Amino acid sequence: MEYEHLRCECDGEQVTITLDRPERRNCLSTEVLRELDHALRSTGGQDDVAGIVLAATGPVFSAGHDLAEMARMDEDELRVLFETCTSAMTALSDVPQVVVAQVQGLATAAGAQLAASCDLIVASEDAGFSTPGGKGGLFCHTPMVAVARQVGRKRAVELAFTGGEIDATTALDWGLVNRVVPAAELEAATRAFLGYATRGSRHAKGLGKRTLYAQLDLPVGDAYELAVDVMARAAAKGDGAEWPRAFVEKRPPEWTHTE
Repeated sequence: MEYEHLRCECDGEQVTITLDRPERRNCLSTEVLRELDHALRSTGGQDDVAGIVLAATGPVFSAGHDLAEMARMDEDELRVLFETCTSAMTALSDVPQVVVAQVQGLATAAGAQLAASCDLIVASEDAGFSTPGGKGGLFCHTPMVAVARQVGRKRAVELAFTGGEIDATTALDWGLVNRVVPAAELEAATRAFLGYATRGSRHAKGLGKRTLYAQLDLPVGDAYELAVDVMARAAAKGDGAEWPRAFVEKRPPEWTHTE
């Protein structure tokens, strides 16, 4: 499908979805979010896709919500905007594929939320992250849902209250990003990292992603109960059973990418 504000390109088992509004600092208007939600969920339904790169054009990854659009909206319209945003953000964890954000510049407010909602982040050395609502009149309530879950309580409070920007090195230290690389190496490093993270059975990876995120929000006892149930069923058939068989038979595994 052709999009007005995005590019969606396939290269083998990897799909790259690129925010393509550099003249608007890749701000997340309602229409951009709808396109992003559609692109993610459509790609998520393709069994032959192992991973997704989320990238952006221009010097800014995303400046967050379109403030000009917000200024024209009443409360009901704003609620629709934030619900649309939530659907796009949760699509990143709902799709079975590994999603890596390729952050080349500033990711602020809902832009930081977008990056934080991805499974993994590779950032260039000149990238930055902020939730600036804390220094203005509208607190970053929804962006902090994603950001706070990555950096821990005290650091989340600092980001939220001060509205200050952290650089890529600090974001790496705080656990918000996984890799920091020179700008010239960003695209290659992101693709290589995605390839590294998508080795093995696509079915097993998708099941693992869903279960991992589900158990992280559970008490330890409930998490083990869920994990034991999923792992027992997965190990009994398909690629889950192939893994130990191949080890015992001293041969490379032959993945079907199915149950």
